[in-house]
Amino acid sequence: MTEKKQSIKRKLVHAGGWQVAKRVAKTIPFGGTVVAIVLVGSDIRSKGLVKGVINSSIDAIPFVGLAKNAVEMVRGDFLADKPKSKGTKVK
Repeated sequence: MTEKKQSIKRKLVHAGGWQVAKRVAKTIPFGGTVVAIVLVGSDIRSKGLVKGVINSSIDAIPFVGLAKNAVEMVRGDFLADKPKSKGTKVK
């Protein structure tokens, strides 16, 4: 019947931890947006200007980009890369 009473400090840390966890959970969908913005240059180089911008803009939309990337893992790219030229060397 001995109950361990939590100290005030412990209660504050516990409550504060939940507040931080809630805030982080709300920002997670927008993490994909940041990644898509960072990788837009890579998409443009591999897919071309129009297809690269379209691909990156779809990826930047929270939840839509997640669903698109999940389907692309199984099916392959929706927007194909531009063909590689035979005359250039990649360094």
